Amino acid sequence: MVFKVYYQETLAEVPVREKTNSMYVEAETEEEVRKGLKNREYNIEFVTPLSDAALAYEKETNDDFKVESLNQ
Repeated sequence: MVFKVYYQETLAEVPVREKTNSMYVEAETEEEVRKGLKNREYNIEFVTPLSDAALAYEKETNDDFKVESLNQ
């Protein structure tokens, strides 16, 4: 399953919409996503699974779309 992760670059950064980044991660569960990104010290705001339709939309509208795979 592919998840969309909304995050800030550092743990100390306060979440502000204009500075929020997003990435796409392939994992089985939200917990696996959070554990896999723990060592990056991101301030993760929200993790949401993408349906097939949402994933197709993201691929179509995002020129630099790529999915990261977490190797545990």
